[in-house]
Amino acid sequence: MATKNIYKVVFVNQGKVYEIYARRVGQGELFGFIEVEQLVFGERSSVVLDPSEERIKSEFAGVKRSFLPMHSVLRIDEVPQQGVSKITAWEGGNITQFPGPVYTPSPGDHSKK
Repeated sequence: MATKNIYKVVFVNQGKVYEIYARRVGQGELFGFIEVEQLVFGERSSVVLDPSEERIKSEFAGVKRSFLPMHSVLRIDEVPQQGVSKITAWEGGNITQFPGPVYTPSPGDHSKK
């Protein structure tokens, strides 16, 4: 019996950390973007509803495929089973988005004419 892959994708969007689960993740057709398809959420039949998962589920309602900027993705893990999708506040810590500015001119780079 073939197992279906599940990927946990953690990325930053507008100052918040998103954690979503998907069946397909890969390099997108758009340069510099990660393509995420077939998002997976918890079953609606459960009696207990998680408000954080309901919020992210409504945000991605009707989305067939998402293109995430490569520099906003913090990590992608292949996991044995689906967890709870959520949105949390960005607390900074020891994680830095990559890359920073590609070219930062130093004060001595400006030529005097």
